[in-house]
Amino acid sequence: MLLGLHHAAIICADYDRARDFYTRILGLTVLAENYRAARQSWKLDLALPDGGQIELFSFPDPPPRPNRPEAQGLRHLAFAVADIEACCRHLNGHGVATEPVRVDEYTGRRYTFFKDPDGLPLELYEA
Repeated sequence: MLLGLHHAAIICADYDRARDFYTRILGLTVLAENYRAARQSWKLDLALPDGGQIELFSFPDPPPRPNRPEAQGLRHLAFAVADIEACCRHLNGHGVATEPVRVDEYTGRRYTFFKDPDGLPLELYEA
């Protein structure tokens, strides 16, 4: 049946700002970038080091994501990292706020949350 997660798709409000965040700040590699004129939409395919991908889309005037209280649907994206403190310093150095690092009560692993330019909740999870 399922072999793994292939990609997660994200719709952004400001394509240039989101592209910069995911490539320059998070360091993801561009696999393909296409403008779809019929939809007035960019589609950016980004590679994660483990083979997974993120598809970044732009659409004219997308509605904002419901945030609080938490709405049904995808809650957040979590990225595995080797050194959570180094990742937090990197993000903070680029003006990205991170929550205090916490410890998962079930796994004992450290994690924290931060947001992308559109407020999408992202997690760093120390592997």
